[in-house]
Order: sequence, then structure tokens, then C-alpha cells
Amino acid sequence: MTYNALDQYKQNTVFTATPEELTLMLYEGCIKFLNIAKYNIEQGQVEKAHNALIRAQDIIIELDSTLNMEYEISNDLRNLYNFVKSKLIDANINKKVEPIEEAMEIVIGLRDTWKEAMQEVKKMVYKNRKV
Repeated sequence: MTYNALDQYKQNTVFTATPEELTLMLYEGCIKFLNIAKYNIEQGQVEKAHNALIRAQDIIIELDSTLNMEYEISNDLRNLYNFVKSKLIDANINKKVEPIEEAMEIVIGLRDTWKEAMQEVKKMVYKNRKV
């Protein structure tokens, strides 16, 4: 019963989120799966590490697929996403945490930058409404 309520809450959160919030959720989810993969590699849980790395890879693929290539920054993001994907593949093949740590550093930076941009936009919108 409790899991049903939690699942419903998560589903409602996704369905009511703005595109900006969904992007933030994807970054957060990727970081979560990178942490899970790292932990499982350290614990020798190869299958669990593999599954977490595949989930993180799927998120990066989703982020990449949503890029609007009309903007110059999209090329830079695509290059970062490709680099992260290559690190996740390397980590999965070799079951090493170092590539995960490299990927995580980039994804955390992207998440933090995205979160900051969202806050700046909210400030601008609020400021314009007060005028």
C-alpha cells in the first residue's frame, strides 16, 4: 500500500513538472545511478553495477535526444554527453570506478549549472511581475 502511494506521488511529480524541472530530474537520476554503480563495483556486485550504468546511460541518451541543435551551446552539450557516455561504457566494460567519477563530475556540474539557471530565470520572472 505504501509503495503504491509513493509510486503515485512520483508519477504525479513527473506529470506536473515543467520541462526545466524534468531536465533537473534527469540529472538527479543520472547522479543517483552513478552512485549506485560506483557502490556496486566497490562491493563486487557486477550485475547491479551493470544495470545502474545502463540506466545512467539511458538518461544521458535522453538528455542528448532533447537538445535543440539550433543553439550553439547544444553542440557543446552533445560533446559532453558523448564523453560521459564513453566513460560509462568504459566503466561498465572494465568495472572500474574512475570513469564513473569522471562522468559524475561532469553530470554534477551540469546539474548545478542547470539548477542555477532555473533560479535566475525565476528571479527574472518574479522581478518582471513586480514591475
